Amino acid sequence: MSREVRRGRQNKAIPTGSRMMPSPSALKLLDLIQSHRVTAVIYVAAKLGIAELLRDGPRSLDELAKATGADRQSLRRLLAALSTIGICSLPGENCYSLTEMGVGLDGSVGQSLKGWAIFEGEMLSKSWNGMLESVMTGKTAAQLLGLSNSFDLMARSPESVSIFNAAMADLTRLVIPDVLRAYDFTGIAHLMDVGGGSGELIGAVVKEYPHMRATVFDLPRCGGAANSHLIRIGVSDRARFLAGNFFEAVPAIADAIVLKSVIHDWDDARSGTILRNCHQALPAEGTLILVERIMPESPFAGNENKAHAMSDLNMLRGPGGLERTENEYRHLLGDNGFSLMSIVPAGRFSVIEARAS
Repeated sequence: MSREVRRGRQNKAIPTGSRMMPSPSALKLLDLIQSHRVTAVIYVAAKLGIAELLRDGPRSLDELAKATGADRQSLRRLLAALSTIGICSLPGENCYSLTEMGVGLDGSVGQSLKGWAIFEGEMLSKSWNGMLESVMTGKTAAQLLGLSNSFDLMARSPESVSIFNAAMADLTRLVIPDVLRAYDFTGIAHLMDVGGGSGELIGAVVKEYPHMRATVFDLPRCGGAANSHLIRIGVSDRARFLAGNFFEAVPAIADAIVLKSVIHDWDDARSGTILRNCHQALPAEGTLILVERIMPESPFAGNENKAHAMSDLNMLRGPGGLERTENEYRHLLGDNGFSLMSIVPAGRFSVIEARAS
């Protein structure tokens, strides 16, 4: 009897649902949920200098372990993960080389994103852990700590300022070719980059337009990096750094002003202050150029829309600004003395041209 019972149990039909394979949408969702692990892996590779170690060709696991000081077997596992996401490849057993994408983690290449990888790994990933609180309260991480903005919070740590500046320089270098293709600066005699940081954008524009003079206008702490950069690329005879605070005043020295990734940092009130100061500094019908993301009116799935939406949330958690739609930029500019003339796509960014009215 017991044998028959056991046989019956063995032959009992298994419910169809329990044999179903995971749906593609469920697996895609799982990958998205776990995507923070990819950032962590890339961050570790950037900190260890894996790209620099592989820039001259393949190296063995033993060579990489010795050069990095990492545990051999743990490093092997990291390199395996880097290979699955396309940063490294394995041309031979225990031998690793750098892919075309992986070259971007080499700090010496022209469009390196090493600084951005470290910024994401050391600062943004930690900040985003508090995103729920920002969504619930509408407050930034700094405001939740009783500070006015994230830049005041960051200024407490010189190391954080250095990490931030390196990341911003990386992002600017990435977008510069698109900006130069999208906009013709020929008619500008003197261009001032308000909030220009280390001078990456101004340096590139001045090199492209030999007739132009230029000024980088930013806080005093940016002066050393900006002057060094302008000297290094050989344009210091036509471009200089000028210290100041765009919330207080903008010097009236240029016939055109460019602001890259500045207005998105701030809410409408503070953005209005910056724009009005720029308006006062420009001559009649002077040119204002914004390099910003344009948020779609109705976002849908896709890498560009995702990048805009994630940047928008980063502004919510960070300085308190937002990514704006075309209509929002039109109204913001109009409320502060400018007429929007054109918007030209420049990669994932856009060049917004306005005239002082």
